Amino acid sequence: MTDLFRRMAEHAQRKGDAIALQNTSSAICYRELLPRIRALAAELVRAGTQRLALQLDNDIDWALCDLACAHAGLVVIPVPGFFSAEQRQWLLDGSGADTLIGPPAHGWQPLELAPGLSGWRRKVAAPVALPTDTAKITYTSGTTGRPKGVCLSQAQQMVTVRALAERLAKVQVERHLTLLPLSTLLENLAGLYLPLWLGATATLPGLAEVGFTGSSRLDANRLATALAHWQPHSLVLVPELLRLLTGLCLQQPELARPLRLVAVGGARVAPGLLHRAQAAGIPAVEGYGLSECGSVVALNCPEHSRPEYHRPGSVGRPLDHLAVRIDEQGEIHVRGGAMLGYLGEPAAPAEIATGDLGRLDDDGFLHITGRRKNVQITAFGRNFSPEWVEAEAQRCPAIAHLVIIGDGLPANLALVQPLPGQEHALPGQIAALNAQLPDYARIHHWLVPSPGLAEAGLLTANGRPRRDAIRRAYADHIQHLTGVCP
Repeated sequence: MTDLFRRMAEHAQRKGDAIALQNTSSAICYRELLPRIRALAAELVRAGTQRLALQLDNDIDWALCDLACAHAGLVVIPVPGFFSAEQRQWLLDGSGADTLIGPPAHGWQPLELAPGLSGWRRKVAAPVALPTDTAKITYTSGTTGRPKGVCLSQAQQMVTVRALAERLAKVQVERHLTLLPLSTLLENLAGLYLPLWLGATATLPGLAEVGFTGSSRLDANRLATALAHWQPHSLVLVPELLRLLTGLCLQQPELARPLRLVAVGGARVAPGLLHRAQAAGIPAVEGYGLSECGSVVALNCPEHSRPEYHRPGSVGRPLDHLAVRIDEQGEIHVRGGAMLGYLGEPAAPAEIATGDLGRLDDDGFLHITGRRKNVQITAFGRNFSPEWVEAEAQRCPAIAHLVIIGDGLPANLALVQPLPGQEHALPGQIAALNAQLPDYARIHHWLVPSPGLAEAGLLTANGRPRRDAIRRAYADHIQHLTGVCP
C-alpha cells in the first residue's frame, strides 16, 4: 500500500483541509489522516499484533484500523457482520487472529487502544501458516457453514485500485457513499481505497443509518434520507439495491441528480432493470468480479464519460491488468490478479477458473450467462441457466425475489417472493415473463414461500440463493407439483 499512502501524503500537501473520511458525527481531513493511521499502527505493533480481526460496523474506525494494519504490515481479517455466531467463531479460530477490534469474545483479554476503540488480545500457540505477503484475509459470502478465507497481498489489492482509477478517470467522483459492508472486499477497495487514491471523500455511515436491518432488509425511507443528506457522486450496489434505488428516484428525481457512477455487481443484472434505472436518471453500469481475482474483473463506464468502455448487456471490458479467456465449456478464466491462495490450502494457480459461464464479444466485452455448477438440465434434456431466468424476473415490478428449480424435473418450479401488497399482480406478471422465455425455461409452477427465503436462511448475505438448501427445504413441494422426488 506504499503507493496509496504516498498519494494520501500528496493530497495532504495539495488540499489538506479536504475531507478524506466522514460519518454522521465526525470527519477527518487529509492533513490529519496519515498521522492518525501512523499512531494507531504504532499502538498495534506495541501490543504485539500480527493478525487483526476487524469486527466493526461501517465507520471511520473501521477504515482507520484497516489502513493502520496496512501501514504496519499486519494481516487484517474483516469479519462480516452477516456471519452467524458459529461462522464468526470459526473465522476467529481458523484464521489465527490474535487481536480483535469489536465486541468482546470469550477467552480474549482487554486491550487498550485509541479512545473509544475496544480491543481484545489472546495468545495463539500455532496459527495456520499464511502464503508469503498475505496482508488481508477476506471471506466469501457464506454459501456454506465454513466460508473460505481468500488471502491477498497489498500489491494485489492496489493493482485493482489503480486499474479502477484509470478506468473511471473521466467520471470525476468526489464523494462516495458506502452502502455495502466494508467487510465486503468490493466496498473495501472501491468505497475506501479508491476514494483515497483519487483524493475524494469516503462517507462511512453505519449500515443502520442507511436503512439496513440485518443483511437483507432495507428501509427505503432511511436510504432516501441518507442519499438526500450526503449527495453522493458514486455508489456500489447489488441488483436488489438498484431496484430499490430506481423506485426511489422515480418518486424523488432529485435523489439521482448528484450521481455520476452507480456500479452494480454481485449477481446478474437484467438489462430491463438497467434501462429503468437509467431512465430514472441513475448512471448505472454493470460490472463483474470475485474476491479470488481482486474483487473487480470487468466494468462498464457511464457512456457519457468513456463510450469505448460502455456496452449494455455486458459487464464491460476486463480491467487492463487482467487477461480473460473462455474455455471449451464456456467457463471464464482470469489471469493476472489471482489471489495468493485460500487460507490453509495450497497456493493458488496463476489462472483462476471462476466457475462462471460467459463469452467475450468481438470488441472484448465480457458477457455473463450463468454459473457452471448451476446449469439445470430438465427431464427433457434441455439446458438453461437459472440466473438468466431470475435476472429476467427483475423486470417484474411485483417480484422482490425469484428462484427457479428445474434440474431433472419435467416442469420448472419457482419460489416467488412478492413485494408487500403486490401479491395480486403476480399471476399476470409471471405470465408476461413466461411469454418472453422459451418453453423449457418457463415457470410452470410457482409458490410464495413462508417464511421468506431470507428469513429462512436460504439466501446468502448478498442475496444469492443457497440452491442445494432450497431444494432440500422444498422437496415435498417439488414432489407434489412435479411428481419427482428430488
